[in-house]
Amino acid sequence: MHKTIRIAAAVAIAVAFSGCGIYKKYETPRDTAITKAYAEAREQAPDSASFGNYLWENVFTDPILADYINRALENNTSLRNSMLNVDIARAQLKGARLSYLPSLALAPNGAGASYAGSDINWTYQLPAQLSWEIDIFGKILNSKRGAKQGLYLSEAYARAARSQIIAAVANTYYGLSATRAQLDLARRTAAVWKQTVSTMEDFKTVGNVTEAAVVQSRAQYYGILATITDLEQASDKLNNTLALLLNDMPGTDYATAADVDLQVGFDPIEGIPMNQLAWRPDVEAAEHNLAVAYYTTSSARAAFYPSLTISATGGFTNLLGSFVKNPGDWFYQLAGSLVAPIFSRGQNIARLEAAKAQQKQAMNNFEYSLMNAAAEVSDALVVYAKSAEKEQYLAEQVDNLSKASEYSMDLLRYNQPGTTYLDVLTAQSNLLQTQMNAISSRLAQAQAVVNLYQALGGGR
Repeated sequence: MHKTIRIAAAVAIAVAFSGCGIYKKYETPRDTAITKAYAEAREQAPDSASFGNYLWENVFTDPILADYINRALENNTSLRNSMLNVDIARAQLKGARLSYLPSLALAPNGAGASYAGSDINWTYQLPAQLSWEIDIFGKILNSKRGAKQGLYLSEAYARAARSQIIAAVANTYYGLSATRAQLDLARRTAAVWKQTVSTMEDFKTVGNVTEAAVVQSRAQYYGILATITDLEQASDKLNNTLALLLNDMPGTDYATAADVDLQVGFDPIEGIPMNQLAWRPDVEAAEHNLAVAYYTTSSARAAFYPSLTISATGGFTNLLGSFVKNPGDWFYQLAGSLVAPIFSRGQNIARLEAAKAQQKQAMNNFEYSLMNAAAEVSDALVVYAKSAEKEQYLAEQVDNLSKASEYSMDLLRYNQPGTTYLDVLTAQSNLLQTQMNAISSRLAQAQAVVNLYQALGGGR
């Protein structure tokens, strides 16, 4: 056995230089500009003052919304499953760490034999079998390192799921608030249009308008009622979406603010802050996935090298060679084996080639996750800025259209020359549409902030 160990040591020294890659730890790649920027950002501590690092409680201060987020974090099924994945990865890492230890098994056995009518001779063994693989070429080492990265990967996915749940609840809440605000506006407008139809009928009686004005005003009124049904359907759908996020039975009617009240402490940022993107959970997960693939490739390389196993068997038996001895006696055996792959029908080569390809895929996904994160931040910043600008323009438009509607109705009421019922209908129709657009603009602004918070890794 000592000779076997010396042979294994000699082989290990001989291949140490050619096989050093199987022992090397994973390092963050710096091959491209974006991965280099990421690696440098990861060397810095996270900035607690950056928007993505705010506690979600300090971002979403609406008490109704805060209650929903808390309930979702406690009850959401997807988040629970992601935490269970962490437990699974932790158990797998525990198993990988214990692989360094020898295995011990107890295998008692007994038998009886009789020849030519003789008494039965009973034999028995009570052996304990010990086997220990010496990790010379890093097979177990790379398995353990890969399992550790797998744990980090699951933890990053859990943080990403938490961030997604917070953003989904906030976006659904603001969407439900906006839909209800539009529904309330449509219902109030329908009441006004109903009065407009009555007014047109009165105007027809005194000769100010024709029957065409009456039927046109009725058509507009029914059009608003149809819009109300669409908004009611959208409201019900958003209620059910929120119920699923909170793990409630659909059908619950959830309370919201009266309007899209964006109570968010947000300081605009410029550019794409890599020091915040580098700490995004999904970006971290992509890098840990790359590390897992790296160690899988190292394990595939290690399969080309010999494996050394030391085994020992000892116990109590009454069968010593061809003799049966009663009572029995203790025995032990020691052995060492060195197995070097010579021809494995191409399995090791195929496994290595596949591992290399999967590592390249993981690298591509990692780079894409960085670019996608940057794009999401850029999109959210643009939507926020343009929605705020658009909201100002729409406020002015609503003010002027309100005056236009009022003036047109007065002119028609007093039968002023040059004024027709179409002026009234157009002004009121444009006013409703602009008011709807103003609510949508406030919603886009609110959801842009939510999406920016998530894009910067907020809520993790």
